[in-house]
Amino acid sequence: MPEDQTTAVVVGGPVPRPEYPRPSVVRADWITLNGTWGFEVDAGDSGLERGLLGRDLAATITVPFAPESELSGIANTDFMAAVWYRREVSIPPAWAGRRTLLHFGAVDHDATVWVDGEEIVRHRGGFTPFTADLGHRSGTVTVVVRARDDHRGPQARGKQSTRYDNYECLYTRTTGIWQTVWAEPVADVSLGRPRITPDVAGSTFHLEQPLRRTGTGSVGDRAGWTLTASVRDAAGEVVGATVRADLDLSPRLTLVVPSDRVRLWSPEDPHLYDLTVTLTDAAGEVVDTVETYAGLRSVSIDGKAVLLNGRPVFQRLVLDQGYYPDGLMTAPSDEALVRDIQLALDAGFNGARLHQKVFEERFLFHADRLGYLVWGEFGDWGAIEEGSSVRGEHQQPTSNFVSQWLEELERDYSHPSIVGWCGLNETRQPLTDRGQVLDDVTRAMFLAAKAMDTSRPVLDTSGYSHRVLESDVWDSHNYTQDPAKFAEEVSGLPQDRPHTNYGGHEGDYGVEGIPWSLPYQGQPWFCSEFGGIWWRPDVAASNPEVDRGATSSWGYGEPPRTEEEFHHRFEGLTGVLLNDPLMFGYCYTQLTDVFQEQNGVYSFDRSDKLDVARVRAAQQRPAAIEKL
Repeated sequence: MPEDQTTAVVVGGPVPRPEYPRPSVVRADWITLNGTWGFEVDAGDSGLERGLLGRDLAATITVPFAPESELSGIANTDFMAAVWYRREVSIPPAWAGRRTLLHFGAVDHDATVWVDGEEIVRHRGGFTPFTADLGHRSGTVTVVVRARDDHRGPQARGKQSTRYDNYECLYTRTTGIWQTVWAEPVADVSLGRPRITPDVAGSTFHLEQPLRRTGTGSVGDRAGWTLTASVRDAAGEVVGATVRADLDLSPRLTLVVPSDRVRLWSPEDPHLYDLTVTLTDAAGEVVDTVETYAGLRSVSIDGKAVLLNGRPVFQRLVLDQGYYPDGLMTAPSDEALVRDIQLALDAGFNGARLHQKVFEERFLFHADRLGYLVWGEFGDWGAIEEGSSVRGEHQQPTSNFVSQWLEELERDYSHPSIVGWCGLNETRQPLTDRGQVLDDVTRAMFLAAKAMDTSRPVLDTSGYSHRVLESDVWDSHNYTQDPAKFAEEVSGLPQDRPHTNYGGHEGDYGVEGIPWSLPYQGQPWFCSEFGGIWWRPDVAASNPEVDRGATSSWGYGEPPRTEEEFHHRFEGLTGVLLNDPLMFGYCYTQLTDVFQEQNGVYSFDRSDKLDVARVRAAQQRPAAIEKL
């Protein structure tokens, strides 16, 4: 697998984030539409009535950065009910005879796209991609995008603050376009996203290839058409197969890797095979071709162990929230994505929970090629009704949570670095004898993941309100800072009594005596959030008596007075979990500081603030479960 894939060539100079945005489905022809767009804030969401669709906009913005970010050139951190974008797009003459697809990596939250005044597509959900079909248009077209974003209503927003300012673990909002915009030409019938399932036991890749109909094209008129797939490694073709393309909307191929060419994907050897998929018509003419890749690896469960390729690999995960000082949820460069993975590896972690955000696909591409384990998650925070007197009593996730989750599962299914799915985080609501919206959505998101993917474990929710008995794994969050007390709290696995988040006193996170979770069923268990050690070396050095109320920063527990105290605490907490023979992994909070939340291993600007070698050393000895 190459280190990178094709990048755009743009007349007039470089543009931000020019690299190919969809590494798992690569076509040779494409153009980036990142760069300068017309822009206007529509504070009252009255722009359609006021004619913004038909005129130039008042300002300009640099796409793909959200208007709240510095890199956008706007840096407006106030609430924006709606924002508008406008750009003239020149369709290359070489694309004549093909349809132009206009892709949006992510637009937060409710997007409408017009082309030459005609509404082409709508999409709700701020984390997942969508496409506008421009048809057989040629020459220059005018693209207008409106994005509405109600930051205070019930919608999935992840860690975006619902106040004007940032506070605790909530950060500056993201509105509008925040991932790459780009275009490519396709035939009326084209290849969709390949769905690749590795089968280690059979040394096989199972390829399901959806066929996409655009415009008036018909996926039923394909008599004599064929679908061919070729798998390659560094030595050349490994295996190829051809099937008829006229019998199924998603033809399937079985690609058996010869025993002498089998090379499993793992953190130690993240080997990737290249695949070419080609659709050919009855006359032998190529209709469409895409390049992709795959890793041959398995994820399974044995008792309380989660196995990778049949062996226990302790998951030393770190919480990664994917925020940047200048780009917010958008990385300033592709190199910044790689650097975050490398920083985690340097500190001794072998993977991450990608927390409260659907990371852009290029992050997963780099995780695939670097052997970095990740949990695919969703930015579900935003379902709590504002003004609730008991936090979490009125969680009202909507059906849009499920639809976005399905879009994420479809996008990311084939990435070998993903070793588990979790659609919800810290759902806080007591169980009652009456059905609740949270019950329905939790189960719907769990079943959606299980229906979409039978090859990976699914966790119903990370921490707090476990509401699906058959969840493949179980977890809790525990920010106890004293290692001895922490050890006592997580010591119950041998008796099938793991630590649980059942709530606190009335008026805080629940009602005393009313459980938040269904009973534990003996699944593999891990502490999916712990640590979060609040560490500000500059403050600690200047004021040894600092406490939480003395600074504007935020973290868990009392901050250490010295770096030595930090390392003693970190080594103690991680040691408790590494020593437990029934623990399959952990997730330490967190990789970097994020604004006022200053409990990262690294500073927000990714500079060192600790002895990283010592953090790494604390995690390097084999975990107890790996010795069994």
